[in-house]
Amino acid sequence: MDFVIIGGDAAGMSAASRAKRNQPDIQVTVIERTQDVSFSACGMPYNIADPRRPMDDLVVRSVDAFQKQGIRMLTGYEAIRIDRDARMVHGAMLQKEPFSIPYDKLLIATGAAPVVPDIPGSNLPGVMTLKHLEDGRRIKSFIAGKPVSRAIIVGMGYIAMEMCEALRERNIAVTMVKPRSTLFPWMNDQLSQVIHQELQSNGVILQLGFSPERIEKTNRGLKLCGADTELEADMILLAIGVKPNSRIASASGIETGVHDAISVDHRLQTSDPDIFSAGDCADAFHVVTGQKVWIPLALRANRGGWAVADNILGKSVELPGIAGTAVFKVFHLEVARTGLSLQESVSAGFSPVDTVIQSRSRAHAHPGSFPIWVHMIGDARSGRLLGVQMVGREGAAHRINAPAVALHTHMTVEAFSQSDMAYAPPFGPVWDPLLTAANQLLKKM
Repeated sequence: MDFVIIGGDAAGMSAASRAKRNQPDIQVTVIERTQDVSFSACGMPYNIADPRRPMDDLVVRSVDAFQKQGIRMLTGYEAIRIDRDARMVHGAMLQKEPFSIPYDKLLIATGAAPVVPDIPGSNLPGVMTLKHLEDGRRIKSFIAGKPVSRAIIVGMGYIAMEMCEALRERNIAVTMVKPRSTLFPWMNDQLSQVIHQELQSNGVILQLGFSPERIEKTNRGLKLCGADTELEADMILLAIGVKPNSRIASASGIETGVHDAISVDHRLQTSDPDIFSAGDCADAFHVVTGQKVWIPLALRANRGGWAVADNILGKSVELPGIAGTAVFKVFHLEVARTGLSLQESVSAGFSPVDTVIQSRSRAHAHPGSFPIWVHMIGDARSGRLLGVQMVGREGAAHRINAPAVALHTHMTVEAFSQSDMAYAPPFGPVWDPLLTAANQLLKKM
């Protein structure tokens, strides 16, 4: 069997390695347009914060290691077109020589691409995005090669927040801008305000409601222009978000769905029975709503690659879905979420009731305790737990896994409130903040 994979990061390399390990005689070919495979993209902001660390520290497994496993690695090759009738992938090398590769089974694992605003000057030197390892190298080289004292970050998502901290660690002044008037549209206002204060206390300037119209080159660096405001900087990071790299699939007639992500079933199979898709280019089912969503997640990408490998080798594997569980760091704060936000709950047809509580990360009077905020949402009709958000200096990042598991099992708020959670003074109060939130939510429900 010829198993061809387009894309050499988390989903693609997980599938390649598992397929070759479980069936050594299978022919596995990976087509990757860059020179990098199997790297920790999530670690790039923290690597950029440390000028002593090479970016290649983030490579999990080298091209040579995969080749020694018997996997054919075609780095610097770009897949351009899929001929489904002939079962061929056509493309070109970086030097533009064309190639064609036959397949029996195909995995599209092309990931996601950064959203670049369609404004003049977005391609000027010093205007950066951060998605691939080469982007990280470029940013690090830019900072090392010239004095960078001021940076503008366009966007306020996960990567934007992590890069904000990384640049401040390098003693670079940071201004963050976004068109919307809220920090995180999915987050409860009270929790959002905690993050707002944390950013300001670390010297970050926030310009909410700023719509970039153009970027200009100046004698001193760059200028970001809005309707009535101009901001100057040495570098500009575009961190608006990402979009699924689904063009090659849609061009070949494969169905796409929410946010133009490649539509897959629980087996990661596309509308073509010989073609699968996994990772940030593919959609998923939400465990709370049962509906299709596009939420790019690292664990889902790796797990999806495993599932595809198993399925093409004859072992039927279905993935139940995702809860959208995520965590990120903003200076000293841990920010975590799982499940639906309040607005998402309304849009999904639930009758949501929510509560916000403030508790402590450790037991009363135990030294080193910090405030922790929990926003919990339940459905008034069914009693089901719908979503949780948490913010705190400690105790939020790993606590969020408890409600994530509860969402996967469709627990009610009442059942969750009776969960037997661990207690010791250094780690939390007798009544865990999650239990306190559940009890308060029950009163409102």
